[in-house]
Amino acid sequence: MLHEFIRKSFLLICSGLLLLVIFSSCKTVKPYQRNYLNDESMQAGQSELGKFAGNALTNREAASGGTGKGKKSGGCGCN
Repeated sequence: MLHEFIRKSFLLICSGLLLLVIFSSCKTVKPYQRNYLNDESMQAGQSELGKFAGNALTNREAASGGTGKGKKSGGCGCN
């Protein structure tokens, strides 16, 4: 009986602390600050320029054998 009371109390306290952490992380954003949230640097993932640079690097390194696993063919007939 006492063990069950302690278990329920522990779960209630943990749930309360979890809710406190969740609700304390919410923040109101002012209208003039919303512009910065839509900025490209705030978005997850790579930007278009980053994707292009990564694609160019992959093509260049694969063509020249820059991966360190022996000489590779360029795919254009030049060895």
